[in-house]
Amino acid sequence: MRSKKAFKNVVYSILQQFVTILCGLIVPRLIIKTYGSDINGILNSITQFLAYITLLESGMGPVVKSILYKPIAQKNKTEIEQILKETERFFHKIAYIFIGYIMILCFIFPLLYQKDYSFLFIASLVIIIAVSTFFEYFFGMTYKIYLQAQQETYIVSIIKTIGKIINTILFVLLILFGFSIHFVKLISALIFIMIPLVQNYYVKKKYHIMLKNIESSYKIENKWDGLSQHIAAIIHGNTDVAVLTFLSTPIEVSVYSVYMLVINSVKEFITSITNGLDATFGDMLARGEQENLNKKFQLYEVLYFTIITILFICTLLLIVPFVNVYTRGITDANYNRPLFAFILVLAEFIYVQRLPYNALTLSAGHFKQTKKGAWIEAIVNITLSIILVLKLGLVGIALGTFVAMILRTLEFIIYSSDVILKRKRIIALKKVIVSFMEVIIVFCISIFLPKFVSFNYVSWFLYAVFIFIIASFVVFLLNFIFYKTEMKEIIYFIKQKMNKKGEKS
Repeated sequence: MRSKKAFKNVVYSILQQFVTILCGLIVPRLIIKTYGSDINGILNSITQFLAYITLLESGMGPVVKSILYKPIAQKNKTEIEQILKETERFFHKIAYIFIGYIMILCFIFPLLYQKDYSFLFIASLVIIIAVSTFFEYFFGMTYKIYLQAQQETYIVSIIKTIGKIINTILFVLLILFGFSIHFVKLISALIFIMIPLVQNYYVKKKYHIMLKNIESSYKIENKWDGLSQHIAAIIHGNTDVAVLTFLSTPIEVSVYSVYMLVINSVKEFITSITNGLDATFGDMLARGEQENLNKKFQLYEVLYFTIITILFICTLLLIVPFVNVYTRGITDANYNRPLFAFILVLAEFIYVQRLPYNALTLSAGHFKQTKKGAWIEAIVNITLSIILVLKLGLVGIALGTFVAMILRTLEFIIYSSDVILKRKRIIALKKVIVSFMEVIIVFCISIFLPKFVSFNYVSWFLYAVFIFIIASFVVFLLNFIFYKTEMKEIIYFIKQKMNKKGEKS
């Protein structure tokens, strides 16, 4: 049952990310083409600053999930409802704090763009974009966390996928019919309000979780440690746009956002592989299945590093050609930034390498032990970005992120190896070294390949397939050399799953 849920979580999460990637490529292009790079940059800045409030969810979410695993395993409904009631109270407070935060942004953002846009124009955009986030916290976050802890992340993925498709269709139609950016974003916000409402209905209907009359004095331990750690994590994650917003121009924010659009699409696809697996690891830890955890995690590591290495090799070699095709005909900004792209892709590659170890650490509820590293990462990123952006622009931003990513990734690898898996650090570090070796080999091969010069999606796609085949061949070859046993087990597992599906059909 547990492996079946994990499989469904991964499959539906991948489907969600595929839809998100596709929709994410359509919408920004239309915004840039219709409203200009300036507006796209402003929208991205507002969205990123609103994302800071999610640090409170990020701090609470993993903490609540880590304490829900045990009562869920024991089917202790009373304790589950008490935990969820306390969580609901917390998120209701967040929602009210969020209103105050929105008001502050409504005064700050118009001042940044007062030369080109009216106060009302910018302030109303802030309020409209903030609407769906407010409803998510007030109505949906508690039940979303419960579904994740129940290893039913796939339900959240299905609801979000349907919402994303409907939103994109309406978004495109409204832009094509000439509606203002304010009206387009307002309709988008109204659609996303429906997601938490549908999610809540599902939980109440299936699990009969009713929190209205629950009186709870349950104290959630570690919440301040989790909150502290994730405040640092969100500050780090949003540093680049924040620094560019205050020390650069909306056009540079737009350029950054287009490159991050591509990278985030790849990251979201990768994250979909890990979605729901933290609950699986948490369940194993709650049941004391140390040997089973180590064995399953070792196989997962090899499969995970195989996938991310192939994807990021392709991203490294294909991102600039793609952006050039994507922004063809747009002349209000220079989107051809190869050095910036190269450093940023490597930084994000280092980030995704930490995700399995991050998930394992949070599943174990070890927030206090790892919060210091989160603050070091955030401080290093902010400091270097501010210093370097003034001299190097976007390249300086990417360098700050790169250095910070290395420090935090090493911490998660070392901590999870020493404390949770109780194995030698070199086992994880070997996977990092091998993956970079594979990147270097394919990058060297690419130097001798014909350069991509065409400016259409068909030729880019064919070039991408060519790069993907080369990257896959090199990665699989080296992985069979270094992880022969694990690769054979993974292939055997996949064959078993396919045979079972064939028998059912």
